Amino acid sequence: MFSIVEAAGWPIWFLVAASVIAVALIAERLVALRAPKIAPAELFNEVVVEYKHRGISDELLSRLQAGSPLGRIFAAGLKNIKSPTPVVKEAVEEAGRASVHELERFLTTIGTIASVSPLLGLFGTIVGMIEIFSAQNSVGNAPVALAHGIAIALYNTAFGLMVAIPSMIFYRHFRAKIDGLAIEMEQQAIKLIEVIDGARRD
Repeated sequence: MFSIVEAAGWPIWFLVAASVIAVALIAERLVALRAPKIAPAELFNEVVVEYKHRGISDELLSRLQAGSPLGRIFAAGLKNIKSPTPVVKEAVEEAGRASVHELERFLTTIGTIASVSPLLGLFGTIVGMIEIFSAQNSVGNAPVALAHGIAIALYNTAFGLMVAIPSMIFYRHFRAKIDGLAIEMEQQAIKLIEVIDGARRD
């Protein structure tokens, strides 16, 4: 592997750095965006049961805020339980926007790497072409320099695509997953508001 990097010349190091960053961020998002961690399936029922039997307590709010993004949305609604329904909805929506923003952390960086990597590969290709043209205008080690220029051009082009394609796939995957989680949390929050409204009428 090191021999390939060495043969690709100094432009490849930009792509190596980009690939390391991309792998680290993708691994972090794979762990962070697990559905049970973002929107636990049993959380809604637990909150409703505790709300109906014990009411709202500081301990419940603290536990929800520290637990998950969905819990923070629930906590925002429960904090404003004595307020009119539009105020409760606004608090829930604001907490939802903050939670989605948190889920989108590092996505811009992954998308940037996916977009920039082919350009970095193109930059390496241009450097390799310069080596080739320089070899044609020189004497002596022209075949060696020509081969070196071709290696730089091809390796950088290939490596740029190798970094860009997985990064773009994971960027799209994470974007779709966040959209799905946002819809799920919104539906859960609406159900909680309906429960609060129903309890008020009783």
